[in-house]
Amino acid sequence: MTLGNDRIKKKFDDIEDKIGLMMEHCQSLQSENKVLLLRIETFKADLDRKITAETDSSEQEAVIQSKIEGLFLKLDTFSTGLNKSESSNL
Repeated sequence: MTLGNDRIKKKFDDIEDKIGLMMEHCQSLQSENKVLLLRIETFKADLDRKITAETDSSEQEAVIQSKIEGLFLKLDTFSTGLNKSESSNL
C-alpha cells in the first residue's frame, strides 16, 4: 500500500506544482494587464490632445480663410471702383 500512497502523494505534489506555476503566470498576466491599461489611458489622453489641437487648427484655418476672402472682396471692390472711375474719366 505504501507504493500506492507514494504515487498518490506524488500526483498531488505534481498538481500543486502546476497550480503554483499557473498562479504565478496569472499574477504575471495581471501585472502586464495593468501596465497595458495604463498605456491605453496614456494613448487616449494623447489622442484627445491631438484631436483638440487639430480642431483648434481647423478653426484657425477657417478664420484665416475667412479673413483672406474678406481681403480679396475688398480688393475686388477697390479694383472695380478704380475701373469705374477710370472709365468715367475717359
